[in-house]
Amino acid sequence: MNKNYTLTELGLNEKIINEFNDNFNKGQHYLGRVSIQYKNLYVVETEQGSVHGKINGKMFYNAEGKDDFPAVGDWVVLDRNNEANGEAVIQHIITRKSKFSRKEAGDNFQSQIVAANIDILFICMSLNNNFNLRRMERYISVAWDSGAVPVIVLTKADLCHDYDTNVSNVRRSAIGIDVVVTSNVENLGVEKIKSYMKTGITAAFIGSSGVGKSTLINNLCGKEMLDTGNIGENDKGRHTTTHREMVVLPEGGVVIDTPGMRELHVLDNETGIENSFSDIDELSKKCKFSNCQHETEPGCAVREAIDKGEITLERYLNYVKLQKEAEFMKRKLDKREADKYKKHIIKRNKSIRKVKY
Repeated sequence: MNKNYTLTELGLNEKIINEFNDNFNKGQHYLGRVSIQYKNLYVVETEQGSVHGKINGKMFYNAEGKDDFPAVGDWVVLDRNNEANGEAVIQHIITRKSKFSRKEAGDNFQSQIVAANIDILFICMSLNNNFNLRRMERYISVAWDSGAVPVIVLTKADLCHDYDTNVSNVRRSAIGIDVVVTSNVENLGVEKIKSYMKTGITAAFIGSSGVGKSTLINNLCGKEMLDTGNIGENDKGRHTTTHREMVVLPEGGVVIDTPGMRELHVLDNETGIENSFSDIDELSKKCKFSNCQHETEPGCAVREAIDKGEITLERYLNYVKLQKEAEFMKRKLDKREADKYKKHIIKRNKSIRKVKY
């Protein structure tokens, strides 16, 4: 960050202060908020400015997964608030009030925190060739599980050739969620985004590569804060964000830019899927049979709604797909937790054997 901010401007609240005061000594420990995350290095904002920090050995040893490491947006406890005598050491993570997580890419079944302690999740999707309702429903399902409030941000309205239809379809799928239409070229929607922000509020911008997240944040700031790429072939923006980064807005509030996600797998977030597809969930309760599979059973309210055009077949099939994916992830994560517990018991038993009575 280019200037020093007070901890209040960074989003400090009474709950964070109380947890810090109850467990740590002022003068020996300092509060900060992670603004940038690299592989093994963090940039943390303190009352004295930005410091580079690494986690201590105890945190590294006790970590059972990536969720146990700091993430952008985390409030952390440091051993110093300036770099006069070297890098800071991160000793503790303050309890998170929310986190947006995804499964790591590939065959690894660990979850990865994209942003922590967020109040609003701006789910960005462009209205040009990137437009994809099924992908948006996937983002919404994961967003509801984060503890933050999702808001749909439709970008690049100036490049849309079927504006009314696309926006109408989004509103039908994004049940109970605000929808904001934006255009960075025409400066459309920026003031609406600003209306969500104030001191104490943290928002994260998520979405696919090239949808214009960084450009939108620059417009909110009124100047170039983040690198952006020009529009390439087929109206596709070029991905430029390579790491998560936190920015304080001039008029109050904190936003977190995130790299574009090539894939977003749901975790075991059945609640998030139910909230995202609340229309199908409510229809299911009207089926003749409580265990209706919505296939060939008589009196199926879901199939009747599809036949009447009240919900699309594509939306229902995506609902089924995400449910199966969540069930699969739950089985994998349950096994992972069981394996972690076994390792914990083995480690504990080894420690007990070393004790001399």
